[in-house]
Amino acid sequence: MKIKKLGHCCLIIEIDGKRIMTDPGSYTIEKHNQEKSIDIILITHEHGDHYHLESLKEILVNNPEATIVTNQGVGQLLDEAGIKYQILENKIETEILGIELEAHDCRHEEIYEEIGQVQNTGFFIGKKLFYPGDAFYNPQKVVEILALPVAGPWTRVKDAIKYALEIKPKICFPVHDGMIDPSFGTAHRVPGIILPNFGIEFKSFEENKEEEF
Repeated sequence: MKIKKLGHCCLIIEIDGKRIMTDPGSYTIEKHNQEKSIDIILITHEHGDHYHLESLKEILVNNPEATIVTNQGVGQLLDEAGIKYQILENKIETEILGIELEAHDCRHEEIYEEIGQVQNTGFFIGKKLFYPGDAFYNPQKVVEILALPVAGPWTRVKDAIKYALEIKPKICFPVHDGMIDPSFGTAHRVPGIILPNFGIEFKSFEENKEEEF
């Protein structure tokens, strides 16, 4: 599995020559609009930093055969835009283009009471990588690689660390960090200090650089 982080929550995951894009949102428009040869687009929820309609249309122009996979919440918006998609929810497992995907539904992590409490679907990808979207959701299975949310209005550094300790992956890397400067932020530094003490590698890698996992 190869992973390239375009920024925030937009990843390019390559498995057996197939390329998956996650959450093309408002933080990475210029980067994700340029990507070619995308086979699958996963969208966890409808917030603008994960779902940006106009740039999604541009992605589909460049990748007309790409399959969008999402939940009913995002699906309603795609219906209004006349964009085709496939629903994957409720712990259903499926295989698309040879890639094993499993959906894990929950609510968006609390910001304050009901603010932003939309449907959120995490995706277990290739039986190795769990990408939870905006939730500290436990899929209750062995996770080798965890995309770890580390910043935002619904989390603190200690929340991210506790979540990683609960999931116990072999390795995790930071996502949901487009609003911080990693060069001086504790959201990258502190997990990198704490998690190795518990046998979890924390890998903060350079954006736009493909890494082998």
